[in-house]
Amino acid sequence: MTEAVGRVFDIQKFSLHDGPGIRTLVFLKGCPMACAWCSNPGSRELRVLQVRDPVDPASSAPDSRDYSVDEVVATCLQDLPFYQESGGGVTLSGGEAMVQHRFSAALLRRLRDNGVHTAIETTGYAAPAIFARLLGLVDLAIIDVKHHDPGEHRRWTGVGNGLPLQNLATAIRAGGDVLVRIPVIPGVNDTPGDAVAFCRLLAPLGVETVQLLPFHQFGERKYELLDWEYRLAGVPALHEEDLTGYRDTFRHNGIEAFF
Repeated sequence: MTEAVGRVFDIQKFSLHDGPGIRTLVFLKGCPMACAWCSNPGSRELRVLQVRDPVDPASSAPDSRDYSVDEVVATCLQDLPFYQESGGGVTLSGGEAMVQHRFSAALLRRLRDNGVHTAIETTGYAAPAIFARLLGLVDLAIIDVKHHDPGEHRRWTGVGNGLPLQNLATAIRAGGDVLVRIPVIPGVNDTPGDAVAFCRLLAPLGVETVQLLPFHQFGERKYELLDWEYRLAGVPALHEEDLTGYRDTFRHNGIEAFF
């Protein structure tokens, strides 16, 4: 993709959970990870995928289309009064927005030129130069840490955790606004021992607060529509009340944790 055109699979308005205030989320295609629990599995592929129509299984529709920077900016600026009143803005998500880094950088610049608070949700799996470039264009970096163990990280996401942790350290050293999130997945990273290991990994990097994301099954149907295997089919969802002990382990180890 280019600086002027990006492949987007959704633009979601009035989000309250992906940065401060009322926000618009721009979901970009492409991701270097293949997390077993991904709720947007089609976003892994940069190419346009055909999704089966559940009403008419013989037909299908594209899962995304190409947008110009102008189109996305115009859509986002429709809600500028809501951003200004609530302290909100625009968050780039995915997939991994750093895959389409030229488009993401151009989009972030335009939004900031219009006085919009910018954020990015990222796996941190990007070339350090690309990561640093986009980090300098956002007011908030929301960085997911999937697993503390390199081997288990590779088992469940398809890649190691060395590069994401390197970039996380860079973001913290830069002194900007950084939020670390941990998706808590049954059978993957949900034990008390996992919580302790996360603390031992993150505390030396200077992480003081984490957000815990309990596992859900919101994306299960998407695998079926894509005719893809879902490795966590039938695994029960987690709820906040299931993870109070997990949360308290962080607090006991000097890291504030919230849902």
